Amino acid sequence: MSSLTQRARVVLKDVFRFDAFRGDQEAVIDTVLSEKNALLLMPTGMGKSLCYQLPARVLAEAGRGLTLVISPLIALMKDQVDAALAKGLKAAFINSSLRADEREARYRKLAAGEYELLYVTPERFRIPEFTEALRKNRLALLAIDEAHCISTWGHDFRPDYSRVGDYREAFGNPVTLALTATATKEVQQDILKQLRLANAEVFNRGIERPNLAIEVLDVHGLDQKLQAFVAFRHQFPGAAIVYFSLIQTLEKFSAQLGRMGMEHFVYHGQLGDRDRKRSQEMFLRSSTDFILATPAFGLGIDKEDVRMVMHAEMPGSIEAYYQEIGRAGRDGKPSACVMAFDDDDVSIQCDFLEWANPDPGFIRAVYNLIERNLTRARQEGFDYLRTQMNFYNRRDFRVETAVNLLERWGSLEGRQPREWKPLQSPPDEYLDAKLYEARMKAARSKLLQIVEFAKQDEGCRMQVVSAYFGFSGAAACGKCDLCLKAARGGTGA
Repeated sequence: MSSLTQRARVVLKDVFRFDAFRGDQEAVIDTVLSEKNALLLMPTGMGKSLCYQLPARVLAEAGRGLTLVISPLIALMKDQVDAALAKGLKAAFINSSLRADEREARYRKLAAGEYELLYVTPERFRIPEFTEALRKNRLALLAIDEAHCISTWGHDFRPDYSRVGDYREAFGNPVTLALTATATKEVQQDILKQLRLANAEVFNRGIERPNLAIEVLDVHGLDQKLQAFVAFRHQFPGAAIVYFSLIQTLEKFSAQLGRMGMEHFVYHGQLGDRDRKRSQEMFLRSSTDFILATPAFGLGIDKEDVRMVMHAEMPGSIEAYYQEIGRAGRDGKPSACVMAFDDDDVSIQCDFLEWANPDPGFIRAVYNLIERNLTRARQEGFDYLRTQMNFYNRRDFRVETAVNLLERWGSLEGRQPREWKPLQSPPDEYLDAKLYEARMKAARSKLLQIVEFAKQDEGCRMQVVSAYFGFSGAAACGKCDLCLKAARGGTGA
């Protein structure tokens, strides 16, 4: 055992306050401290972040240099950095949520070598000030979180992630750890190819969660979904998360529950930051309450005692489904995962797919509108853009998605309409029509697979999920609705 791997065990206890590693953590950490590349597939909530945070401290102590974490999740960076700072790590993030003066101050600290752990989005590499400051550091470890974003075939592809292999090469091919909770065999191979990690060690123990009981209910309409939730709420009275694709459906569900006297929290993108944070914190502190949320809730949330996750609307892929049910039963105790499947939800997901992926011409038109009519765009915000783009359906969030993408790509600055500042036209490679069509084709295929999963009436649901991720030899779970149906002789409930 090397001195660094020995030191890792001391840091585990003294800094992170854990007595032992979990799952593949120890093997992964030993691998990167031995200067070998790795790809880690680990279910949500099982401690992926420790696999780069702990090496960050060990490597910094040894004078090896900086650990750089590439993450797509701006909303979570502050929470992750706050947690690292609380443990005494010299950590920071640099992203578009910072004011210009804050970013410049962090560039100066980066150039001075004051950080041991730094979080950025991949788009940050397009900023010369950042790359110049980064070059003044020795890069000891490159950690790529949500690595499935690299692959065109992944469920959350981002163009700049596909360039991380180039960035890695430009900075001397540092030791690299790619991490994700969900990746098919095809996506795993694409990650390794894009990052040029041909000899990387792959850690993947499978996706089995034997304490989770999966069930799909065939329902029609909001009333039947409410009835299903109430019934399961009585069976599983502990903490619960109910997921929705549409805020409109969530609000209707919430209003009905309110009339029934069932108190709860809500979390979605139209709430203010303070209200979202309050709902999240109160839910985390409670062992009995439940929360109605859109899929953004739960990313980076570490709550062990969630007894039920319900999908009141079908998610868009098996990857998204598995990631979300993975927030149930992290303490290993029995937990329920219920999907209330309504055929009408399929058309909603088809619309959702279009709205979440505006075509290249639409994105360019939104940028041009803001640039050429800046004063009016600032005054009237998204309503002005929707009107000009002839989108009167307020459920259609294509305009909001386009603006978010422009901000992410460095084409637009400002979190609120009154702060918008056009910087540069979106890069042509982001608006590649062929790439857009390939992504949409892959997304439609994934949607078809989750529909087939919901409609299957025999076999084992967890086997289907396992096979999707490349584990075709998994045993039947014995707990899902279809396994229980077979045990009863094929009869219904």
